[in-house]
Amino acid sequence: MVRNMKRSFGVSLALVFLLGFLSTANARTLDQIITAGEIRVGINVNFPPLGFFNEKNEIVGFEPEFAAAVAKKLGVKLQIVQVSSPDRIPFVTADKVDFVMGALTRNSERGKMVDFTFPVNTEVLGVVTTEKRPYKSYKDFNRSDITFVQVRGTTPIPFIEKNLPKAKRLLLDNYPDAIRAIAQGRGDAILDVIEFILKPMDLYKGTKWRIVEAPVSTDYDCLGVSKGNETLRNWLNIVIFDLHSDGTIEELWTKYFGRPMIQKVHWSDWF
Repeated sequence: MVRNMKRSFGVSLALVFLLGFLSTANARTLDQIITAGEIRVGINVNFPPLGFFNEKNEIVGFEPEFAAAVAKKLGVKLQIVQVSSPDRIPFVTADKVDFVMGALTRNSERGKMVDFTFPVNTEVLGVVTTEKRPYKSYKDFNRSDITFVQVRGTTPIPFIEKNLPKAKRLLLDNYPDAIRAIAQGRGDAILDVIEFILKPMDLYKGTKWRIVEAPVSTDYDCLGVSKGNETLRNWLNIVIFDLHSDGTIEELWTKYFGRPMIQKVHWSDWF
């Protein structure tokens, strides 16, 4: 049995390396992107104000403008590829995009599938509920009669599974649907990035919302690139540093969120 286990482990490890090699082999290098004259960026267009359609049916938001600033520095055209939370990483590994945004939080599990750049922005997690749930701490929501409404493929889900195991979970595809479900009484709360859900909350002004606790924790959103694509990743790191240093990122964030980031990215947060 030990021999079989070793053989199985060896095959699995070889498969991981093969998939990683194929992903890197398919990914376009920085030079290839420049030669093509276009960079493909994955953005969630159903995620205001990070990405959304305006009244002219144009894709706008913090992430499209950030991506446009990156393309301008590279001297190429920008092609926005629409993604959702669950397919952000698959689009990178399948070489459908050169890098992906969509509020991609860095973590060790995702780090097995994609490489992360330096952080673009922070995510301050908190709990939003209604007046029907007068709790004072996120830990008070660890109850069997509580249903969290969360967006598929996002990092708060494993946090809830680990820290609030008694609570039920209703998973939907986007933030507007999640907030609507709570407003309609199909769920009790959402634990997510406070800045990301303020805009959807404004659509339901008749609901008496409560921000219970923030920050529960702080995460960091980065750009996701194909494993081993160091030429692109290294260049993007330089650009992110530049756009932080000259105030572009803070300016765009304030433009779309109406205020500065709750918690800024500090130099010590790069790694």
